[in-house]
Amino acid sequence: MRVGVDIIEVERVEKALTSRGERFAGRVFTEREIRYCDSTRTRFQSYAARFAAKEAVSKLLGTGFSGFLPRDIEVVTDDEGRPEVILHGRARELAASAGIENIEISLSHVRQMAIAVAAAEGGRIE
Repeated sequence: MRVGVDIIEVERVEKALTSRGERFAGRVFTEREIRYCDSTRTRFQSYAARFAAKEAVSKLLGTGFSGFLPRDIEVVTDDEGRPEVILHGRARELAASAGIENIEISLSHVRQMAIAVAAAEGGRIE
């Protein structure tokens, strides 16, 4: 069993989005994530929760963001409103080499904080 967790202040993500705008968003989030977050009433909290999820998954993989970009970890919402992780590129390769096929994720946020917990079964990364 592998677990990763991250908590972040919403204000940090809000400042990055406000000061660096599309440049920051495009480097960290996929187009689908950007469309979703921009469509919510809790825009900055949604971005922060997804950023925390990316951090939690990178910790679960045991690498941090070493060797891949944050946008290689995509957090989407399924038809029933549940968050779901889709891995791309090197993040997907790392998960496959560890025998990880599915990552479960839980997100939560309040006005000032966002948290994510990621869990998966798999062996050690070689």
